[in-house]
Amino acid sequence: MDFALDDDHLALREAVQRFCEGEYPAQHRGNPESAEQARQRWKGMAKLGLLGLPLPAAFGGSGQGAIEVMLAAQELGRALGGGAFVASTVIAGQLLAALGTPEQKLQWLPALASGEMQAALAIAEEGQRYDWTAPRLQATRTPRGWELQGRKTFVLHGDSASLFLVVARSATGLAVFAVDAATPGVRVHGFDTLDGRRAAHVDFEAVTLAEARLLATDGVEDAIEAALDAGIAALCAETAGAVEALLAATVDHLRTRKQFGAPLAKFQVLQHRVADLAIDLEQLKSMACVAAMAVAAGEPVQRRRLVSAAKVFASQAGRRAGLATIQMHGAMGMTDECRVGHYAKRLIAIGQQAGDAAFHLRHVLATN
Repeated sequence: MDFALDDDHLALREAVQRFCEGEYPAQHRGNPESAEQARQRWKGMAKLGLLGLPLPAAFGGSGQGAIEVMLAAQELGRALGGGAFVASTVIAGQLLAALGTPEQKLQWLPALASGEMQAALAIAEEGQRYDWTAPRLQATRTPRGWELQGRKTFVLHGDSASLFLVVARSATGLAVFAVDAATPGVRVHGFDTLDGRRAAHVDFEAVTLAEARLLATDGVEDAIEAALDAGIAALCAETAGAVEALLAATVDHLRTRKQFGAPLAKFQVLQHRVADLAIDLEQLKSMACVAAMAVAAGEPVQRRRLVSAAKVFASQAGRRAGLATIQMHGAMGMTDECRVGHYAKRLIAIGQQAGDAAFHLRHVLATN
């Protein structure tokens, strides 16, 4: 595989780095965003072109691929930033682009790319862990169109999204609907997540939809898997960025903090732990590249296997890095004032998102 970046890739990475340095000052990274901060940062990402990065050029995006998304996600991960970038742009945006009719794409994709709205994939349900293939949320055809009845849980950034892509069970199988958050019968219950971000449980109580709100009933499972794989690949890249920032902060700490009259960096046992983290980081970067290239190649079986393999390693290495760096910082690593704990929380949250290590390990074994 060729991991070389061209001039356009380097320019994109530098642009996202500059954006992150301005919007996410080092001493505030990981803090919960106020509503005003979230709006300003979202507008800034739209202005930079990040929100349309993987969306079709014909509908307001720039038509870039998984490699460009990986570069952006890695820099956002380094700054603990990005908000709903993965949930809205990478997953929901690409699913909408894959399943929507030309009219539906024209209605929503330009607004996603310009930052005028956010979308979220409502796919998880209580008690089903990560298996979304047999939803209990029911879609029933009516003389006026469709009626949705049921509940979706843990919809990432669900309380800031104005459009939900809802996976439902119809008489003929899986179906995906585009539902406005303001539709009568939709109830959004937002809450904070471990990493200071937002998610929501969403109830759909006899929600009536027009026929035009149905995205598709054919090819739904393949399209959802492709969109989720694109999101997982971006999360692997975000993990690499976050671990790189954690490692740099920890090396600085060990060089300056003294014990028994010597910098902590002089102690061999700590040098070994840092070396282990550095090895993990290089593997993380490589696995993120492998996942992004598999998404770009688009061959479904190979893509699913490689993306799951990358997610297994990202979940395990991210958690390992978070816990190790907290320990090397001592008690201060657990304080809100120290950024280390914020990175650790984000890494643990990513590890559980879209399938934990055990889930994806079973997936890898099943596809070998």
